[in-house]
Amino acid sequence: MSYELDPLPYDYDALEPHISEQVLTWHHDTHHQGYVNGWNTAEETLAENRENGEFDSSAGAIRSVTHNSSGHILHDLFWQNMSPEGGDEPSGALADRIAEDFGSYEAWKGEFEAAGGNASGWALLVYDTFSNQLRNVVVDKHDQGAIWGGHPILALDVWEHSYYYDYGPARGDFIEAFFNVVDWEEPSARYEQAVELFE
Repeated sequence: MSYELDPLPYDYDALEPHISEQVLTWHHDTHHQGYVNGWNTAEETLAENRENGEFDSSAGAIRSVTHNSSGHILHDLFWQNMSPEGGDEPSGALADRIAEDFGSYEAWKGEFEAAGGNASGWALLVYDTFSNQLRNVVVDKHDQGAIWGGHPILALDVWEHSYYYDYGPARGDFIEAFFNVVDWEEPSARYEQAVELFE
């Protein structure tokens, strides 16, 4: 199968002033497209190697699949969990579970911001299927530090390409701005999907 880059679910300028049209254009059309291209190329290499029965380049291609597929999946989630209608706190079942597993929304948010401030890649809210609870995780380079069985609920890209043009080295300002565009509809649906699958 060949992977494709879906269009953004909103206009490129829809998240301004929090995330600029220029950043979304570069980030989506060039950077994210690169992960899609890398995944497809690696899959082609693996298919050719299987057909030819020669596997000298397979280890590198497998590593490329891991890296590029993770980059594609997390970027897709990142775009989906933002919108110009965002900025509210979660509600319903997800809000209740955040309060149960973290003590309060404020406690969860403080911990998530700490993860984002420390990550070399991503801060994620995941449903941990091993312990059946929500957990914040720091994921470096798309795949390092991920929890096995972690079902992503909310993703924040803190690679420099996602904020440096708008905020310079002030990553904390970007993380704060992210909460002005978080749309909890998608994360809530992903949470309900996880509960249905794993509880």
